[in-house]
Amino acid sequence: MRSKVLVPVLAALAVLTACGSDATPATSRPGTPDKVKVGVIPIVDVAPIYLGKAQGFFSKRNIDLTMEQAQGGAAIVPGVISGQYQFGFSNIVSLLVAGQQKVPIKVVANGVNSTGDPAKDFGQLIVKDPAIRTAKDLEGKTVATNTVKNIVDTSVKEIVRKAGGDPAKVNFVELAFPDMGAALDAGRVQAMFVVEPFLAPALAKGWRSLGAYADVDPKLCVAAYFTSTQLTAQNPDLVKRFTEAMQESLAYADGHADAVRQTVPTYTQIKADAAGAMTLPKWAATVDTASVGKMNQLLVTNGVLSAPVDTTKLLP
Repeated sequence: MRSKVLVPVLAALAVLTACGSDATPATSRPGTPDKVKVGVIPIVDVAPIYLGKAQGFFSKRNIDLTMEQAQGGAAIVPGVISGQYQFGFSNIVSLLVAGQQKVPIKVVANGVNSTGDPAKDFGQLIVKDPAIRTAKDLEGKTVATNTVKNIVDTSVKEIVRKAGGDPAKVNFVELAFPDMGAALDAGRVQAMFVVEPFLAPALAKGWRSLGAYADVDPKLCVAAYFTSTQLTAQNPDLVKRFTEAMQESLAYADGHADAVRQTVPTYTQIKADAAGAMTLPKWAATVDTASVGKMNQLLVTNGVLSAPVDTTKLLP
């Protein structure tokens, strides 16, 4: 069964192939900044790009940056291919699946990473029932994931596997992150893998964590920024400047937690008090290729990919 994250991507590719894509990168008159639009998701993970714009990291590289919010990476990928966005943000699994399908994209900068500490990570596997002591106990139980065949359920399966359980015996149901807590509280699911800002309130209720992104890999690359191979060919200088600005933005966000907490409510519906209680992710300046390789193999193990993706073509 084809992963649902690919359906809009492949549909867009079919249209572009049939019509002949004449989308070209946004260009400016000589002496004016390059206008760049980036497809993002209104979540904590993209705080660095907002901070980077505010700090002038893009403007000093002659980039006039605009962020446009989308519902998820599956919508952003075809937007980048068509030229609606020059760059986009998506989780690494969607990008790997797109890579296997020969979608013409290229990762240009890191996005967000696990903190490396399972007890203090921004995405964790949470249970309410005290009888569920380890992830192995989730065999025969139902776990809430935001989407199937993606980074959340892949992470849950690996956490179960490492606990000695059989991931094939775990049932998954799709729920939006904001709806997971109520479902767990009502017993409609027995566990949920949830990210901030929904993690902190769950832990505050006394619910327990059975694992986290860090259990999959301490440096797990959860998401990345990418562009089309068309843009890399037509305007490599712009790609270089965007990458450098993102690297500076990531480093700044990683070293300025207070600034992150202050900026998150400006582009999300997260309130200031919730932002203050969140566990923040790690924002590494470069892509951790080893962790992407591990995820690549896990997707093959779980049957999401038929064979490993050639990441040398996908990654920087």
